[in-house]
Amino acid sequence: MMKKIKEYVALTLVSIFLGIILSIQFKTINKTIGDGVLPTQRAQQLAAELKKAQNEREALSKSIEELESKIKQYEMEEVDKNVYVENLYSDTMKYRMLAGYLDLEGPGVVMEINDPPVDIEYGEMYSIIDELDLVLQVISVLNAADAEAISINDQRYTSFTEIEKAGNHIEINGVSTSTPIVIKAIGKADTLEAALNLKGGIVTMLRAYDYLVQVYQEKNITIPKSRKVKEFIYSIPVEENSN
Repeated sequence: MMKKIKEYVALTLVSIFLGIILSIQFKTINKTIGDGVLPTQRAQQLAAELKKAQNEREALSKSIEELESKIKQYEMEEVDKNVYVENLYSDTMKYRMLAGYLDLEGPGVVMEINDPPVDIEYGEMYSIIDELDLVLQVISVLNAADAEAISINDQRYTSFTEIEKAGNHIEINGVSTSTPIVIKAIGKADTLEAALNLKGGIVTMLRAYDYLVQVYQEKNITIPKSRKVKEFIYSIPVEENSN
């Protein structure tokens, strides 16, 4: 009888001991997975999520293009019916151009800014991404020279455009991009080029910092429309006084 009790106690202790070991192993496995010690599996998951987001974005862009095509068709059908509607349509197109909501093409200039070569002796390297104020100065010069439309790395520049530094790249209208910086402007090409190349002007300044700058004219530049729609929440139009 005593022998059976001892065997029972021993079996119970062994069971408890094994339970503790299994519990420790289970917690260790959970912690390992939770702490990201299995990067391959996590990377695959993130890659799948990124692919899904990209597919959704492409689908939305396609839907927008289809809707815009239908709207244009409806607008043109109405234009054929009425002179007043034709004038209204013309004004609408003008304001959409000014707001940046239409693809545009025409003559102008292209300016390409590349980073300076790496200093082999000192190992120093700096980028135009770290000096976005110089990019904004280029935009100011082009606006002063009556540029009708401007893009930076194929992102339309409007009064609502956001340009922010994010790590080793920049975000324009929420889209990530990096060097080289290619700025396109539609307008009178000779005037735009002369404004950029003005002695002591922005091109001179960029080259003084060792940036590699090219400015050239093109007969037909295409600048895409802005995909960012500004919603006015706090602003309302001021009614004109009839008196």
